[in-house]
Amino acid sequence: MASPILFFGLLALFFLAASASDPSPLQDFCVADTNSPVLLNGLACKDPKTVVANDFSSSGLHIAGNTSNPEGLSVASAQIPGLNTLGISLLRFDYAPGGINAPHIHPRATEILTVLEGSLEVGFVTSTPPNRLITKVLQKGDVFVFPIGLIHYQRNVGKTSAAAIAAASSQNPGFIPIANSVFGSKPDIPSDVLAKAFQVDKNVVNHIRSKF
Repeated sequence: MASPILFFGLLALFFLAASASDPSPLQDFCVADTNSPVLLNGLACKDPKTVVANDFSSSGLHIAGNTSNPEGLSVASAQIPGLNTLGISLLRFDYAPGGINAPHIHPRATEILTVLEGSLEVGFVTSTPPNRLITKVLQKGDVFVFPIGLIHYQRNVGKTSAAAIAAASSQNPGFIPIANSVFGSKPDIPSDVLAKAFQVDKNVVNHIRSKF
C-alpha cells in the first residue's frame, strides 16, 4: 500500500492539474499599473484609491479592422487595465472574404467566439488519438467554444466580410501559430527532423520555411 504522504502528494498534484487556470485574485480588483518596474506573473496593481471608471472600460471594438494582409485577418484586443488578474480577455476578429485565422493554439485559455456578421467555418482538432476534427459553419449570432490547448482555426466562407467577438479564459491566453512556429522558429528546427515528421523531402521543408 502507498504511504499516506505519497497518496496525499499525488492527490494534491491531481487537484492542481484539474484546476489549472489564472490564479484567483486576492482583492476586488488589481488595475494594471503599466508604468511599474515590478515584474510579476501579470502586472502590478495601481493604488486602489486612484482607480477610475475608465480603468474598467474600453471602446473601439465596433470598428472593423484592416484585413489587407496575406491571411485576410485583423485582430483587435480590448485594452482594459481592470482585467488584470481577473482571468479573462476580449478580442475582435475581422475576416476578408476567404480570410483565415490560421491553425493555432492558446496554451492558457479556452476561447468562446460569437459571430457578429457573415459566415465562419470554425473547427478544432482533438488530442491523440484520434485527432478528430470538430467543425461547423456559423452564422450571425452563433457561438462556438474552442477548448484550452487544442489546435483550432476560423475561415470566412461567405462572399462578404465577416466579424466575430471572442473571450478567452485568461488575461494572457498565449498564441502559438502552428505553421509559423514549426517553419519560422529561431533558430530553425533541423530540416531532417521536419522532413521525417511530415514525411517529405528536405527540399519541400526548405521551400515552406522560405515563406516564413
